[in-house]
Amino acid sequence: MNVKVICPGSFDPVTLGHIDIITRASKMFDHVEVGVLRNFSKTPSFTAEERMEFLREAVADLPNVEVVCFDGLLAEYCRERGVTAIVKGLRAVTDFEYEFQQALINKKLNPELETVFLTCNAEFMYLSSSMVKQVAALGGDISSFVPECVHDKILSRLKKIK
Repeated sequence: MNVKVICPGSFDPVTLGHIDIITRASKMFDHVEVGVLRNFSKTPSFTAEERMEFLREAVADLPNVEVVCFDGLLAEYCRERGVTAIVKGLRAVTDFEYEFQQALINKKLNPELETVFLTCNAEFMYLSSSMVKQVAALGGDISSFVPECVHDKILSRLKKIK
């Protein structure tokens, strides 16, 4: 069976927590799409193209991972692309409440679609893109939060946001 899944998110910016979930999913499933969401109601720190490039660099060693961009309903995108499951990382109970609600809505919109929850590595339980942005903007060291291959690019942008 050829199982195709998606790890969706804004990845603004990508963190080591994201990479942990993507890497683990790549070991479980035949093909993993990393879906960069274009959310026109938010103003991201990085363009969708920048976020995709950061991800491509960070997952270059994972041959069954493809970085894509989408907007609109995730459930519909999955139907169109033959994606059978959504993979979501969970850090805390508060993540579960929100993600469970999203899973139920996606299931209602696309009954063939499943959601798989992976608990994050304990090392990354506290980590979020928002925290990375805040630490960088205040001059802190983000080297243990983001992939080394894109660290300087991320830092140069975020240091300017204060």
